[in-house]
Amino acid sequence: MRDNGRVNDAEQIATRGSRLHPRVTSFRSRRGALTETQQQSWNRMWPQIGRDVGDEPVDVAAWFGREAPLIIEIGSGTGTATAAMARAEPHVNLIAIEVYRPGLAQLVQQVEREDIPNIRLLRGDAVDVLENMLAPDSLTGVRVFFPDPWPKARHHKRRLLQPPTVALIANRLQAGGVLHVATDHAEYAEYIASVGNADPHLSALDWDSPMTHERPVTKFESKAHRVGSSITELIWGKIRS
Repeated sequence: MRDNGRVNDAEQIATRGSRLHPRVTSFRSRRGALTETQQQSWNRMWPQIGRDVGDEPVDVAAWFGREAPLIIEIGSGTGTATAAMARAEPHVNLIAIEVYRPGLAQLVQQVEREDIPNIRLLRGDAVDVLENMLAPDSLTGVRVFFPDPWPKARHHKRRLLQPPTVALIANRLQAGGVLHVATDHAEYAEYIASVGNADPHLSALDWDSPMTHERPVTKFESKAHRVGSSITELIWGKIRS
């Protein structure tokens, strides 16, 4: 398990494909029971702030009850960073995408406990969200913190940030929007950098960012620091025409 709060197994897809030919995903299927208090909070909150990923576009303004800049976080884990960044940016709408239900349940509890109004949750595959639920040029930002590096060469096909997915993210970003990635895996960082730099719609950010790049240091990141792993931050903006 990772904590960004990050759950390593709950990272999102690595490659795109059709539903007739399922994608190779970068998350492992995991099951986990909720505690009684988590289930109670889930029952109270999920109908308002959460939904399963589907094929229908999401009416973001109606779901949040307002028009605001929209940021998505792919692989929110247990939501430690999600909640902190949402509190720091009350003017944005934040959608956290995660597959691991116990991780989502921890974030649901925090949203309820701290009365955080600007978080919504989607449970499922992030590429399905990008392909089917969000329109082109609709996102102010996309965050991907500590995606599973799948270090073995035979597993690289499972990595999330490959050219098709980065191209899809770029398509959904509005002009001037930001893709912000953080990783503690040096080789994966080099690969992600090469993919992002090669995308024709992205460039190194050289204008004022529409969102914060400050991240809280979570338990996972603290552990990475203790074992001597360096953290690489990668930030691109969608080129303005």
